[in-house]
Amino acid sequence: MRIFVITICSLALATGGYSAQQEENKQQKKKHPQTVQHAPAATTAHPTGHPTGAGANPKHTSMEAYHRQQGAYHGQKGIKGPPSTEAYHEQKGKRVQTSNAAYQPQTAKKNQTQAGRQTAKAANERQTAKTSPPRVPGVKPGNGSQVKGASKPNQAKTATTAGQSAAKGKFAQGKPVKPQHFNLSKQPNTAKAPPVKFQQGRHIQGSQNWHGQQYTVFRNYSSQWHNQNWWHNHYRNNIVFVFGAPYYWNAGYWFPAWGYYPNAYYAWDGPVYGYNHLPPDQVIANVQATLQQQGYYQGEVDGLIGPLTRGAVADYQRDHGLYITSAIDQPTLQSLGMT
Repeated sequence: MRIFVITICSLALATGGYSAQQEENKQQKKKHPQTVQHAPAATTAHPTGHPTGAGANPKHTSMEAYHRQQGAYHGQKGIKGPPSTEAYHEQKGKRVQTSNAAYQPQTAKKNQTQAGRQTAKAANERQTAKTSPPRVPGVKPGNGSQVKGASKPNQAKTATTAGQSAAKGKFAQGKPVKPQHFNLSKQPNTAKAPPVKFQQGRHIQGSQNWHGQQYTVFRNYSSQWHNQNWWHNHYRNNIVFVFGAPYYWNAGYWFPAWGYYPNAYYAWDGPVYGYNHLPPDQVIANVQATLQQQGYYQGEVDGLIGPLTRGAVADYQRDHGLYITSAIDQPTLQSLGMT
């Protein structure tokens, strides 16, 4: 009877100790869910989760040994436990490095593309500067001045605009040209410079568009017919004779004195700018010689402002941004360097 009671008490104590151990294990799992370590190779674990081996006692197994056993058990079963903090950061670092490695080639490629565009733009601007026509003095660059190979009508239109902009009196000054005295024929070559006919009250065509004080003489000019007495009374000694025709001096220009000799010869009806006390024929001859040196005039230096001379003057004025007056005016002589 006594042995039976002792046996029952032993079983009760064993059962109570086992239950207490199970409850303690559950509480430890709740407190340390991710602290899992690999157990040493010498320790084995029972499939049910109870540690076995020499000296293994469920009642006295420490928490550290239990976790090692749990790690060994998961390792044998191929169960992947929760990753440690060090492993997590290591994996995160790898992902960040991979992302940066993928981003850097894209950034480099984008920078290369932008650099290529800037290089191409600079090359295009240099090519445009080489192929663009030279800027005409007094003309603002626009569509007309940027067209390559522009036709002659467009060039003439641009030159007209340039002449209108030249009214401020700013002209390109050429190298100084010393006046010369030419031995001219006493008889005009009417084949190259035919005479013009008198027209009472005639004004110079287009002069109303020539602005500026230097063109006032052309805007105010009007053909007048008077006899010798009238011319002598008004201009007295300011009259010279060229090819037998009288010219009078006024406001820095020589003008034809229509009516002084009814049959006088004039190659052009308009003002001729006078400088250095030269008569009209010598002024014209100096202009012809200067334009001849620059390749504008191909005719003879004869002192006659005929069609060939007026055409050469007009070409020079067009190329140098002056009003195309086709006449010998002060801005043209100033541009040629003659004044």
